[in-house]
Amino acid sequence: MAQDINVLALVKGVERYVFLYDDASRAETLRMLGRFASNPELSFTWYDAAVLSQKVRQQSCKGAPNRRLNLPLPTDNDEGY
Repeated sequence: MAQDINVLALVKGVERYVFLYDDASRAETLRMLGRFASNPELSFTWYDAAVLSQKVRQQSCKGAPNRRLNLPLPTDNDEGY
């Protein structure tokens, strides 16, 4: 089965920050954004980390089904048929 790879990119002048991650490594990607932001040798800022982490979280919400109301589906009947 093919596994989806998410791509997150930031261009800052001549620098390019590209993050590739799958759904199982979202938390590690968020931690990596924080490590990059805390590194004074990089131009990657805490603002960059905040914006990109928001994108990571939005991407995870897209994969989940969105049911506005918690109404039963036609297949959720109690009758057993």
